[in-house]
Amino acid sequence: MTSTSSDQPLVSSTEELLDAAVSALGGVRRDGQMAMANAVTAALEKERHLAVQAGTGTGKSLAYLVPSIRHAHAADSTVVVSTATLALQRQLVDRDLPRLADSLEPEMERRPSFAIMKGRSNYLCLNKIARAQSEPEDSLLDETDVSWVGKQVSRVHEWANDTETGDRDDLEPGVSDLAWKQVSVSASECLGASRCPHGEECFAELAKAKARDVDVVVTNHALLAIDALADVDILPAHDAVVIDEAHELDGRITAVATAEISSRSLKMAAKRAEKLGAEGRDKKLEELAEDLDAVTELQGPGRWTAIDEPVLASLTGLRDGLWSLREAIARTPDGEAANNPERFAERQNLSNHLQDLHDAVVRILEVYEAGEGDNVVDAEEASDVVWLDRSDRWGDTLAVAPLSVAGLLHDRLFAEQTVVLTSATLTVGGNFDAMAASWGLPKGTWDGLNAGTPFDPKKSGILYTAKHLPQPGRDGLAAETLDEMAELITAAGGRTLGLFSSRRAAEQAAQELRPRLPFDIYLQGEDTTGALVDKFSKNENSCLFGTLTLWQGVDVPGTALSLVMIDRIPFPRPDDPLLQARSEAANAAGRSGFMEVSATHAALLMAQGAGRLLRSVTDRGVVAVLDNRLVTKRYGGFLKASLPQFWETTDPAVVTGALKRLVAQ
Repeated sequence: MTSTSSDQPLVSSTEELLDAAVSALGGVRRDGQMAMANAVTAALEKERHLAVQAGTGTGKSLAYLVPSIRHAHAADSTVVVSTATLALQRQLVDRDLPRLADSLEPEMERRPSFAIMKGRSNYLCLNKIARAQSEPEDSLLDETDVSWVGKQVSRVHEWANDTETGDRDDLEPGVSDLAWKQVSVSASECLGASRCPHGEECFAELAKAKARDVDVVVTNHALLAIDALADVDILPAHDAVVIDEAHELDGRITAVATAEISSRSLKMAAKRAEKLGAEGRDKKLEELAEDLDAVTELQGPGRWTAIDEPVLASLTGLRDGLWSLREAIARTPDGEAANNPERFAERQNLSNHLQDLHDAVVRILEVYEAGEGDNVVDAEEASDVVWLDRSDRWGDTLAVAPLSVAGLLHDRLFAEQTVVLTSATLTVGGNFDAMAASWGLPKGTWDGLNAGTPFDPKKSGILYTAKHLPQPGRDGLAAETLDEMAELITAAGGRTLGLFSSRRAAEQAAQELRPRLPFDIYLQGEDTTGALVDKFSKNENSCLFGTLTLWQGVDVPGTALSLVMIDRIPFPRPDDPLLQARSEAANAAGRSGFMEVSATHAALLMAQGAGRLLRSVTDRGVVAVLDNRLVTKRYGGFLKASLPQFWETTDPAVVTGALKRLVAQ
């Protein structure tokens, strides 16, 4: 045993604990894992932020969990571990942490403890269940949807009598998001345990209680964002955060900080208010919702860099109408809290919801300022971006999101505790600078480590760029590209993960190639992603085609996957309102908006996609990029520097020969 300081309890060194854990779990010492564990330990002891890239096979979970548990014991504190995906969250809580606690218990003064915390909306709200609404609140749904959702909600009501956790993930089979929304509340809608008539038995509160005073709390990026941005503590007290899948942090924080307004949501709020004595102000809100529909219908979808007077007038009226209705709803009749707690709970819930809607409108209005008769974005002052989404089914939705979350992260996350950020893909263009800038980490305030990978990409993989193919266009996959796909898949004997930049391209490829190839081609959307990946991994001579989820979520080691095929460089859509605004802001500041936003976005996604190939030390194969821009454009070098350092070629004969040799082995 060694001691970290004279006033702290004795605790074994990180290397001793990691060796004990690896030995107990039947593993072997890995240099990259030990280097990462020591770097995390130093970061926690020195209270200095750390970014670590740890490739597949490094064992990064143990590399940060062991130092985190050690730190929690030595400092009598809690470390929060945040993930982007539910799959990793489950892996940590259901597999890694229980096994690690078993292996470390003999080495420590007490058994390591851990708990999971999810957002409130992941749990049943007993207050909603008590209101016994078997039909969804949204009367604006189609009749078929009402019946379908109602049946699901009824099943959840029955499950509520049996469940001990109220956790959505424990409901088998699951229900749709629309159905779950009828039995849950967001953090902003929650009344709070002290005011809710079901506070003492609240599932979310019980889960929160279990997370107090444990060594490691596992959560997700969304809840971490809510905790950072809220004025009240959501997560238990902690002095350090480990962010796994950190390449997703910017996007998840942005999602939490985005607000939306639609005629549909306004009418739903008005309908709820009508039942609570809204003094007729609910009718006014319905009129304002209709007015908003009328003015947005005349506007084009996409980013709004300016708004005209009718839109300004509509939004101003909506702001005042929402506040007026909230004031009416918030006035609680004498004795209601005691005599009708359910009605009182609904009143408080709706009041909070109306406040959120009001604040969203205020944010939208603050983006614009009047000047010479025009209400335009103030490029120097505006910190938010506004855009209009148009849906045939749901109608128009106005959205407002932060231009950058760097400031939020700098002030509300990194200023409050030590943060370790890790992922298999963090170095963009060969360094951490782009990611650090997106997180709001100034130079000199953090350290970086590339822990590497136990694989040898140059010996195990080939990066093939089809230089001879035509540059991808907007009219779908070219005939030459489809021919190339057929040749590559044939040479690989199936065994292909096709990663496409759009759903339309994936569907076109599946439709065109199924009649030409003797292999099963599974297409994302034809079954659940998990089921498709399972079929693909078990059917060695098959193909799996899909889009974004597959770029980041497939783990198929062995001979079932020998070829990762990328149809084009995954630049973001040029009409994406938020990324467009961020690119323009970078250009205005004298930087390259294309490199900072579009190329960085593509580099991260390509690194994730290419990372699907080598999942074990015995894997071999090819990453084929069917986009000649990777070798013909100057930014190609930046993109390739973000990928594993495979052996490179542009010769199709070399690649098909290599794939055929793999099949023959």
